[in-house]
Amino acid sequence: QVELVESGGGLVQAGGSLRLSCAASGSGRPFNRYLVAWFRQAPGKDSEFLVAVSRDGGSTSYADSVKGRFTISRDNAKNTVYLQMNSLKPEDTAVYYCAAKFVLSSDYAGGAGTEYDYWGQGTQVTVSS
Repeated sequence: QVELVESGGGLVQAGGSLRLSCAASGSGRPFNRYLVAWFRQAPGKDSEFLVAVSRDGGSTSYADSVKGRFTISRDNAKNTVYLQMNSLKPEDTAVYYCAAKFVLSSDYAGGAGTEYDYWGQGTQVTVSS
């Protein structure tokens, strides 16, 4: 069982930046055995895949909607994955979730179709115009 806790959300003006963190704990397996992704869900909309990072941090997979503005990274020594969000827009307003999946391949970055086993509770991001 992996527990994921997101933090770093808040209110920011359009054009601003935020860095979200996803801290993992509780697993009997090392954190570097998990593929990790970020999703978001806006009110009245379906969950949207944003980005994923491989176990070793060397491979990533981005949704077109955030490519060039958002950057994912991970620090396996700290059991934490980060999402740096720049040039934020009002349409980025949503609850942001991180998710994890145990995978065997160290360079597999998954994508929108990957099913994740563990989810955090989410952190609210609000971008004002």
